[in-house]
Formats: sequence, C-alpha cells, structure tokens
Amino acid sequence: MAVRTWFSLLALAMVVIQLIGTGMAYERPPARKMYIVLDDEDQDPTHPDQVHISMAGADKMRITWMTKDETPAEVHYGTVQGELGSSATGSTRSYEYAMYTSGTIHDVVIGPLNANTVYYYRCGSSGPEFSFKTPPSRFPIRIAVAGDFGQTEWTKSTLDHISKSNYDLLLLAGDLSYADFYQPLWDSFGRLVEPLASQRPWMTATGNHDVEKIIVVHPEKFTSYNARWHMPFEESGSTSNLYYSFEVAGVHVVVLGSYTDFGSDSDQYKWLQADLGKVDRKRTPWLVVMLHAPWYNSNSAHQGEEESDGMRDSMEEMLYKARVDVVFAGHVHAYERFDRVYQGKTDKCGPVYITIGDGGNREGLATKYNDPKPDISLFREASFGHGQLNVVDGNTMEWTWHRNDDDQSVAADSVTLKSLATEPGCN
Repeated sequence: MAVRTWFSLLALAMVVIQLIGTGMAYERPPARKMYIVLDDEDQDPTHPDQVHISMAGADKMRITWMTKDETPAEVHYGTVQGELGSSATGSTRSYEYAMYTSGTIHDVVIGPLNANTVYYYRCGSSGPEFSFKTPPSRFPIRIAVAGDFGQTEWTKSTLDHISKSNYDLLLLAGDLSYADFYQPLWDSFGRLVEPLASQRPWMTATGNHDVEKIIVVHPEKFTSYNARWHMPFEESGSTSNLYYSFEVAGVHVVVLGSYTDFGSDSDQYKWLQADLGKVDRKRTPWLVVMLHAPWYNSNSAHQGEEESDGMRDSMEEMLYKARVDVVFAGHVHAYERFDRVYQGKTDKCGPVYITIGDGGNREGLATKYNDPKPDISLFREASFGHGQLNVVDGNTMEWTWHRNDDDQSVAADSVTLKSLATEPGCN
C-alpha cells in the first residue's frame, strides 16, 4: 500500500512540475488517473520481465527483456508450441541513472524467420513461453500507429483497442513511458505494454519526455530509452538509435529524431540523405516517415518550437523530392490530419501529415486550435485514440483514426491514399 501511495504522490508532483515547465501556455482537461503496473516482489529474480520485440533486419527479430538478477541472454524458439528447437544468444547490460540502477537488460536477435508465421519463444533457460507473429512479406499489411502513450487509464483503453485490431506491427511516435526522470516508471511501462509488445514488433521514435537529461546530475540524453528500446539503427547504416529505417512488406519506414541534431551538417541529415537515396520504389512502393515534433500543426499547443519548425526547414525539401507518402508525428496531444503539403501549401506530390499524439498521456488533451482552421488541415479533434494503416497493395493505403469514446473504439476519420510512386506527375 505504501508503494501505491508513493506512486500517487509522484504522479501528482510530476503533473505540477510539467504545468510549471510549460508556463500554462494552454489548458488541458484532467486526464484519467495513472495506471501503474507494480513489480511482483515474490517473483523469481530470473523471471523475464518487460518483454518486447522489434524488427532487426529483413527476417530477424530482437527480443528484449529484463531480470532482477544477472542471467544468460538466450532465447529458445520454434514454430510449434512446446517444441523450441532453435536458440540464439545475445548481450546483457544495465544502466545507472542518479540513484537508480536498472535490472539486467537482455538483448537477443533471433532468425532467420519465416514471414507471416507464429513463433513460440522462451527468454532464458526457464520461465513462461511467449509467442509472436512475424509481419507478412507482401501486401496487405496492417500497421497500428500511436503516440504519447504514458501510463494512464486512457493508455490502457488505447492498448485494449489496439489489441483487437489484428495489426502486424506498431509504430509509436515518441514519448513512451512519461517516466520524466523517475526510472521505476520505465519498468512499469514495460510491464504495461508487455502483453502486446511481446506478440508484435513495436518500432519506436523518441520524444521530449524520453530525453531525461539533468544538468550535472545526469548530462547524457536518452539513457533509459537507448538501454531499453534498441531499434535497428545498425542494420540501416545509422550511427544512432535515435534515427533508423526498416522495410516491411513493400513499405520503407524512416524514423527520425526530433531531439538530436538535424541541420545540413549533422549525421542525421547525411544519413537520411543516403537512406532515401537507396529506396527502390519498385520494391517498396510506399515511403513512410515517423518523428515526434510535428512539422505542421494548427493546434495552439507546441507552436514555434525549433524541433518542429527548424527540422522542417532543414529536411522538408528532402522528403518532398523523395515523394514520401505520409509523415506521422506525436507531441501535440490531439489528432490532426493534413492534406498533401509542401512549404505550407497543398501539393499533390507532398506527404500527408498526421499528428497522433493522443495515446493516453497523463497531461491530458490539447483542446485549443488556431482559428480560422487553415485550408491544409482537413480533420482535427482533441480526443484520445490511435490509428490503423491498412496497406492494401502497392497503390492503395487506407488510414483510419479510432477515437476512444467512453472506452469504445470509434472510427472517426478515414481516408484512402494512393502511392506517390505511381501518381502521374510525381514519379
């Protein structure tokens, strides 16, 4: 009971700190209460905790988990339940943050794996058996998209809706745990998402709440995120876990870091330039980008930020020339869908910009929008929810935003997109 009281006081303190930090620039309605998943103190210290998976190349999967004690990083797996004849080993690490020391974080890549196949696996030499399904190698593919999860009862509602969507892969546009320096909340978040993240690959971006830099005390950025959420940056030629790319079933996905250098002389800019230059639209007719701070935004929240406007000024032309189909962002705690846009105007060869920072965070919704509504903004609403991207084939993509309405998933916005790889006048 004392632990739960501590978490409640902590949650209240963090909300007050955040409101002070934002200068009360805009009002947010109160969110639902925190949804904390506590550690089972009686559990075996070698029991796998916070299990999640992510893609690690064309036919491999990274399995990540934590244990209280040091144990070997090994995964046993197979396609028949109870018959785990294949195995792989990996690495372990832990990290320190102020007075916090993490458990042992295990990182094991398994494969090669068959596409669209259910695999059963066990983390370590004993413990429960998990399962996951690999994404398909060809169309159609269903991708769930969300941002700014945090850990509230709204988050739990969003996760419940996503779990029923029969998705193949999830894109999370930053601001994962909202730990905001208090590291046990990273552990709680890992337990909260484990039922989903252990069954389908989760591909993540970084947000401002994931930075966790404290001058003098902890000057390093993204320590917790980088230790816990290892994305396939090495496989895509990147030098940083904050930006990377991967391909899945005819879709090339680029994940960018809003809170690292993005100027024309930066490593991220040069990497993006090289990565886009390698894209073969015959093999991957769809080109999708995910980042955290939105480049287009008609909400009154988060206006004029360098991570949005400066990054757009630096990189928008590059994305436009590459004929990126859609750009997903978080950060603003509301939903908004823009037309195909370039340099602030409708352009049939520009990306569709979608803000989906409404996963359930503790700060509540950003309810105020700029008036009049700009012509390039086609739909906007301050509600919690998530998106579903159904890539039908090499030419057609169906996007639907599902609002959390009294705990029911309601399809509130939808649009059918055509690939710019085949759009007359754009290819």
